Amino acid sequence: MPTGAMVAEVMAELAELADPKTREVNEKHGDDHGVNLGKLRVLAKRLKTQQELARRLWETDDSAARLLALLICRPKAFGRDELDAMLRQTCPPKVHNWLVNYVVKKNPHAEELRLAWSADPDPVVASAGWALTADRVAKKPEGLDLAGLLDVIEAEMKDAQDRLQWEMNNCLAQIGIEHAEHRPRAIDIGERLQVLKDYPTSPGCTSPFAPTWIAEMVRRQHDDTVA
Repeated sequence: MPTGAMVAEVMAELAELADPKTREVNEKHGDDHGVNLGKLRVLAKRLKTQQELARRLWETDDSAARLLALLICRPKAFGRDELDAMLRQTCPPKVHNWLVNYVVKKNPHAEELRLAWSADPDPVVASAGWALTADRVAKKPEGLDLAGLLDVIEAEMKDAQDRLQWEMNNCLAQIGIEHAEHRPRAIDIGERLQVLKDYPTSPGCTSPFAPTWIAEMVRRQHDDTVA
């Protein structure tokens, strides 16, 4: 089937999957689609990897279509400038989050983009840089200036825009969780700044307040080691 016809067919299926109640819930979080993500994943599994279709779905500027595109694309097939443009076109939090986590993190240009985005004046773009930095802190910290990151977090996180603040806080927590030598300072910064201290947390979930988050994850690591 030609790609254009496939796009039309997929868009029609997404329209059928859209649910007003789901959209209402999503809109409370800044997202503008009404497709259940479980059903979206089922559709993606059926379509399998299709890079050209993914690019065409992204071009529709429809959030559900873009989420689907991120599930069926080949992350390593995107160029650096292409990913940069895609991020800057992305406003809804879920699309932004999936783009960074499902695609950029798996792309060979991830480190170059991390450095560029972290220094970007747009706080939403910068938040993507901090998300990539938090991932490196946890998985590949070699070469990172952790003390320097803590300096920036200490100076800027309190007054940062919401999404940027969230990712800086994530980075703070990862430093505290994964790097015992920096843990006391990370906890101290969290205690003094009080960022996300009152964030509503569902029963059974860990609070995003960094000192609480760090303590819980370190406790789990200790329990796993003992076990």
